[in-house]
Amino acid sequence: MSQSEIAQAITRSRHYLNDRPEKACSRDSKATAVLEEGLRVRVEGPHGWSLVTDMAPGVGGKGSAPTPGWMLRSASAACLVSLIAMRAAEEGVDLSLLEVEVDSESDNRGLLGLGDDIPAGPLGLRTLVRVAAADVDDATLRDIVQWADEHSPVDDAVRRAVPVELVVMTG
Repeated sequence: MSQSEIAQAITRSRHYLNDRPEKACSRDSKATAVLEEGLRVRVEGPHGWSLVTDMAPGVGGKGSAPTPGWMLRSASAACLVSLIAMRAAEEGVDLSLLEVEVDSESDNRGLLGLGDDIPAGPLGLRTLVRVAAADVDDATLRDIVQWADEHSPVDDAVRRAVPVELVVMTG
């Protein structure tokens, strides 16, 4: 899609949801994970989408695929790139460079249950955005990135305490 088509699609969606707020909330598509072998997991979703994860050899995996933690960071990076591109299209800014890196720091003792006070997940994420556009000042680019960061669904889920319901079915 061209920048103009992206901007038009966003405008149509905004108008539609503004006029019909009851249509704004919906159940997101599910991801179903199945253990294949060892710690290798296949995750399937709608439209035949799938991905595979594995754990590092240090915890019993084979390292044959990205870890779930890397998938979280990749989801954060991809979501932010998408939102920046969407906002740039709305603002009529033709980006010549857009790259997002997300890394994190973790204490692996949490994953292994070595202390109730040690989180299993990342201690923090760091996001680095490289962005450029001809004839666009730095302040405008920073505003586009800031807006995208504030509206990224993946980063919002990480930043906000999202309630998680666990249902266990046995047998």
